Amino acid sequence: MIRGIDHLVIASDDPDAAADALETAVGIAFTGGGRHESFGTRNRLAFLADGSYVELIGIVDPELAARSPVGAASMRILVTQGSGLATWAALVDDIEAAVDSLNGAGAAYGSPTHGSRRRDDGELVEWWTAFPDAPLNATRPFLIQHAMTGAEWGPVALEERASFIHPLGSPVRLSGITLAVDDPPAASAELAHALGIEGHAVPDFAVLAVGPHEVRLRPRGEMPVAAAVTLGADVETPVSADLLGLAFGVDVVEAPLREPNPA
Repeated sequence: MIRGIDHLVIASDDPDAAADALETAVGIAFTGGGRHESFGTRNRLAFLADGSYVELIGIVDPELAARSPVGAASMRILVTQGSGLATWAALVDDIEAAVDSLNGAGAAYGSPTHGSRRRDDGELVEWWTAFPDAPLNATRPFLIQHAMTGAEWGPVALEERASFIHPLGSPVRLSGITLAVDDPPAASAELAHALGIEGHAVPDFAVLAVGPHEVRLRPRGEMPVAAAVTLGADVETPVSADLLGLAFGVDVVEAPLREPNPA
């Protein structure tokens, strides 16, 4: 049901400057993005080889953004941390069936809603999302299904994404995220229940397989930042950088880097 982590939502007061900083420090290129006219936000996107992506999101209209679950989560991070991981999305193929199944197992998602974003070239990118009945955060993601067409989600776009050479010299994939929490076993159980997956936990550590990706949970006191993002690339040496309230790491992974995330 859950195909993997679709994308990470990283709040920034200046997505363009944040994109430049991440390209310089980590070596990933942000080649997409646009405005969410209905949601009061704008973004920059770094598309990865496995079909996932990193979204840098900024607020354009605070009043509109506050009405959107993603916008509200991003505003909370901007106020409390200045920048950081606001939430993330889990990819599904059939969002109505996923919501029905998860709600039938005791989760609590609202009905799927349609969303869109206008690219700079004028093309409309469309998707459907379903949100839990509590505010989004780094351990409370949402569900998403994309319209698999056009310059971002059509077959040609996905093939180009899989082979795109980022500035660090290789395609890049998402390996997983590590989140600082108060109680890893409890947080793992809550997340596993919400997504209909299994988690494995010991008192000071938990890990969940979200499709081809991992979500790791560690005690808050053991991490200097609230979240860490782990990427993989076919490079000679690992890369690491602390930016935007996050720790970014690029591990050495041999090609091919594409995983079966979107169809």
